[in-house]
Amino acid sequence: MGRRLCPWSSCPVSIVAIGCNHRSSPLSILERMTIAPDDIPKALSDLGSADHLSEVVVLSTCNRVEIYAYAEKFHGGYQDIREFFGRHAGLAPEDVNDHLYALHDTEAIRHLFSVTAGLDSAVIGEHEILGQVRTAWERSAEHGTVGSTLGPLFRHAVETGKRARTDTAIGRGIASVSQAAVALATEQLGGLDGRTVLVLGAGEMAEGTVKSLAAAGTSDIFVANRTWENAVALAEACGGTAVSLDAVGDALVAVDMLVTTTGAQQLILESGEIAAFISRRDGRELVIVDVAVPRDVAPGAGELPGVTLLDMDDIGVFVEQQMASRTRVVGNVETIVGEEVDRYRTVTSAREVAPLIAQFRTRGNDIVDVELARFSGKLSDLDASQREAVEAMARGIVNKLLHEPTIRLKDAAGHARGDRLADSLRDLFGLD
Repeated sequence: MGRRLCPWSSCPVSIVAIGCNHRSSPLSILERMTIAPDDIPKALSDLGSADHLSEVVVLSTCNRVEIYAYAEKFHGGYQDIREFFGRHAGLAPEDVNDHLYALHDTEAIRHLFSVTAGLDSAVIGEHEILGQVRTAWERSAEHGTVGSTLGPLFRHAVETGKRARTDTAIGRGIASVSQAAVALATEQLGGLDGRTVLVLGAGEMAEGTVKSLAAAGTSDIFVANRTWENAVALAEACGGTAVSLDAVGDALVAVDMLVTTTGAQQLILESGEIAAFISRRDGRELVIVDVAVPRDVAPGAGELPGVTLLDMDDIGVFVEQQMASRTRVVGNVETIVGEEVDRYRTVTSAREVAPLIAQFRTRGNDIVDVELARFSGKLSDLDASQREAVEAMARGIVNKLLHEPTIRLKDAAGHARGDRLADSLRDLFGLD
């Protein structure tokens, strides 16, 4: 996805989506931009206090880090978010620019809906992203950075993701990074029957991994995590064995495959450490699948004799090859996304135009009131019923005149013509 900027730096923009993902950035950059779960509250505080951002949601996964915001001006909002990314990643602004994509208004909405539907994932149709978007929305709402604009937007995005999986087969087959990782490892090892695997981590990605490993016929699954209770719980769930972090070295000597899924912000296995374990394996091959972002394993480990190291870039290539046959399903989901974008814009525009219509009709009634008061002296000879008839006629004429513009404005809401009509109405009648 290329970088897309508003053609005028001062143009008014409501919703913006700015970030980087597995397509726009190499893994070495993406892992620096990624925001760890523990750092999300601070990120929301920093962005929420920025000059040009009124509402903010931060979405950070192994495939992407994106900031959705409600901003008065695109340029100011973009600068605020770019500067945040630069500070967070320790990169110069010009280096950040090279990897960010920036979308606004309808394209930002379409992008979010596509993300939630699984179209923009490394694994097309992955089911994890739907929960991740919901969690990002809920966390931001709890922090007080979601209001009347991003709240309804993310609610509709989640609905779109559900519809895509209900109405199409987008979520069938390989539908998660963990499934893809296990499928790729299976290809490398020629099958997992009778194989032993060590999983580092006990979070959502690790849970998906052990389920996929068990389904693939893995003989023994070992789970290690810094929190012992979590390692035990996950191991018991898959019929595996929990091992302490102190025992990881011995486990690496024995297993056929290592899968790392931790949320650590620095490497947990250096090349030298892995080399020491390899020297004790009697020449047996070790496949390492690192699905963590930032990476858990030093890239140089892949150059060691007897070690095959696979990371998110390798998984991305594998998935592209596997997904080539799903063009029709993708097309169906893209149609759903388009329909939901139109529906969201229509509902939102109708909601936004309602106060304008109310103000328009109030202005008409005010004119009637002023004119009736101005001619009250000339109407003094009329009895009550006659005065009511004159007033009814006056209000009826005004209502007839206002009816057609009101209907046309409602019918055009959500489209460019509706925006033009609304602007014209404001200009002609001096409305806010």
